[in-house]
Amino acid sequence: MTPQTLQSISLPDLLSKPVALVDDDSTFTSLLAEYLRGEGLKVDTFHHSAELLAHPAAYEFGFYVLDLAMPGIDGLALLDVLRRRTQAGVVVVSGRLAPEVFGQVVHAGADMYLTKPVQFEQVAIAIRAVQRRVEAAGAHQPEWVLDRNAGQLITPDGQRVELSEIDCLLMEQLVAARGEVVSRDTLLQALGKGEAAGADGLNAVVYRLKRRIEKATPAVVPLQAKSRVGYQFRAPLRAR
Repeated sequence: MTPQTLQSISLPDLLSKPVALVDDDSTFTSLLAEYLRGEGLKVDTFHHSAELLAHPAAYEFGFYVLDLAMPGIDGLALLDVLRRRTQAGVVVVSGRLAPEVFGQVVHAGADMYLTKPVQFEQVAIAIRAVQRRVEAAGAHQPEWVLDRNAGQLITPDGQRVELSEIDCLLMEQLVAARGEVVSRDTLLQALGKGEAAGADGLNAVVYRLKRRIEKATPAVVPLQAKSRVGYQFRAPLRAR
């Protein structure tokens, strides 16, 4: 791909989902959101981390632009949460200039760090560059494997997560879905009554499974909730 071709790729071509802009500076947020919308992006604004995390689709945005200094959960803590839930691109835009801040941000999982004051065009360029890398990496996602005989989920880095009987039933539905969303009703029917009875029971089963996966591997857990619909495994998954 030539440099001219790269420049010709617009932001809407790269991003079909909205950008989450999280910053407690309402003036900056409003102006940056207006600029990015002018570039053809959909943008949702949040004035602090808790507001984003309370959103029903908090982990389903196409991209995240975060400040660091916010009331409540700061940007670094929010970045850690996002990296456990989504593979979307993240750019941090902050006024913090201490030498150690860059290292903290990168180690926490940000794709790029811009310091304020920043030109809005720089943010758009950063989004374009990061998203291009994210999509290229997504085309070569390592697979997860459900080992039926062992009752284990094998992570891309070779770790084995022990599965309960109900976990195995859940994973079988996700394998069969081939990356599509599996409705709550379908999962509840497959899992039967007992531990997973009702939506709360299903949520608890998924929550415990995700916690075990997180303890086993630093990889992003691709088992994601689809708000008010069901669950989806957003990575290559097969059974053997």
